[in-house]
Amino acid sequence: MDSRRPPLAPVFRSLPEYVRHWAETTPDRRAFTFVDHPAPHSRGVHRTLTWRRLDLRMRAVAARLAAEAEPGARVAVLCPQGTDHVTAFLGALAAGLVAVPLYPPGLPGQGDRLSAVLADARPAVVVTTGHALAEVGELCRGRDVKVVAADRVPDADAGDRQPRTPDAEAVAYLQYTSGSTRTPAGVEITHANVVANARQALAAYGADVHPVTCVGWLPLYHDMGLVLSVAAPVVRGLLSVLMDPVAFLHEPARWLRLLAAHPGALSAAPNFAYDYCASAVTEAQKADLRLDGVFALINGSEPVRAGTADRFHSAFAAQGLVAETHCPSYGLAEATVFVSAARPRRPLRRFALDRDALATGKALPARPDDPRAVLLTGCGAPAGQRVRIADPVSRESLAEGEVGEIWVQGPNVGRGYRNQERQTLRVFGAVLADVAAGPGKWLRTGDLGTVLDGQLVVTGRLKDLIVVDGRNHYPQDVEVTAQDAHPAVRRDRLAAFGVPGGSGERVVVVAEHPRTVRLADIDVPALVRTVRAAVSARHGLRLSDLVVVPPGTVPRTSSGKVSRALTRERYLAGVYAAEVAG
Repeated sequence: MDSRRPPLAPVFRSLPEYVRHWAETTPDRRAFTFVDHPAPHSRGVHRTLTWRRLDLRMRAVAARLAAEAEPGARVAVLCPQGTDHVTAFLGALAAGLVAVPLYPPGLPGQGDRLSAVLADARPAVVVTTGHALAEVGELCRGRDVKVVAADRVPDADAGDRQPRTPDAEAVAYLQYTSGSTRTPAGVEITHANVVANARQALAAYGADVHPVTCVGWLPLYHDMGLVLSVAAPVVRGLLSVLMDPVAFLHEPARWLRLLAAHPGALSAAPNFAYDYCASAVTEAQKADLRLDGVFALINGSEPVRAGTADRFHSAFAAQGLVAETHCPSYGLAEATVFVSAARPRRPLRRFALDRDALATGKALPARPDDPRAVLLTGCGAPAGQRVRIADPVSRESLAEGEVGEIWVQGPNVGRGYRNQERQTLRVFGAVLADVAAGPGKWLRTGDLGTVLDGQLVVTGRLKDLIVVDGRNHYPQDVEVTAQDAHPAVRRDRLAAFGVPGGSGERVVVVAEHPRTVRLADIDVPALVRTVRAAVSARHGLRLSDLVVVPPGTVPRTSSGKVSRALTRERYLAGVYAAEVAG
């Protein structure tokens, strides 16, 4: 047996029980390492918790939280990225409380969302760190809430306290969706949900049998970051190496260095991050990188593009990166996170589909070199759950190759939305009309897709569809055309959407220009003509309006994705009227 792979653990009901198991059986193994980057271009300062130390800190925090709140109360985790966030989250679960993973005040553009989540969750306790205590205290001023600094809770508070053995169906935490135009909804994730999804992810990516190290910079308040960097390593007893998202954005080579430093690295990032690495990492930074030991790179949380995977591999092939490490995946907070995943060490599945047929709900093959073809990537097979493609109106299951709404059923599907019974019934209580599909309630994801050759292929978001003259157009498809048409359109920082018009829906694109280019140096009329011509030729659409805005102007969700809904709302409100329109 490989010394890096711990023996299998018994199946427990909750994450704290797994922590306790590993503390008893492998106490001196490393559990979590946070790599801090306190200075520009620093290689990082490592801070590590063994399983014994993690268990002690978890139990100490649990004892303090249990003294401050009754079982079942909410605990908002407003800790910075790092090991204190992990111990605070696990401590809340070990105390029989409901964790609410969040972030400290000051995250750019997220102040209103943080206030909205706290108003909805109504936590009895907010747990943070001594470093963020003053700003968190100011945020909580006037609220009936107690504030605890996790790093100031003494070890002695742990005593001989053991983690509570919860009801597996009790709520473990609230995962707030990254909503934009409405108050974010808190998905109730049970102890059984998170343990099931961790096991599903481990099996899907081969981490149940291969010795891997989880390496991640995704924020721990995000569903993918929480499950891949906390829940899955805890269930399997793996080392999890963390870094701050800001450290990645400032210097993406830091992430790649961590991948190189940990053989068998398993990591995840949104599609934009792979493009960012390919364009921003310098030849000098590549010189000492060896990426042949990377086990799997998950690509999820936004549309997965084969071209991005190709650019990433081309950029780092000389460093030994294996193309088959790229694993396109699909998931959502309502299903804890992971739903479907491409397996490591298998070629990327690519599908060239006829654009006109796709607009009518049929996934028909096209020549990849056809300029009107839509190029999509397969997201593998379901990970220990059932997936159906359903007609969102008739609720009938659709055949392979037909496009409909993705429905999910499995032990990882959450209980519903906190205090939103009607929305819970609509989203989590769907029933398929055809008896052959089997009994039980289904989760309506709101995402559109199809199944081709056993692969789930995600085509778009139901609510984002642009409908012109009775034909469906996918906004991400229009966005790719726009950003490929002109270099002054910043990649993955634009939004296409429909707005009401005199004779139907009009198509609008709001796009940022690159940080490296001044607006005064852009020939905006030429840019508009070029993009309009490309959209017309490729989609048969007349682009009604193209607005060029400064970097950072197009709003994003808390997980970093462009928010088309909020961009549309701001456009209709005239927020961009002072910018450059075409």
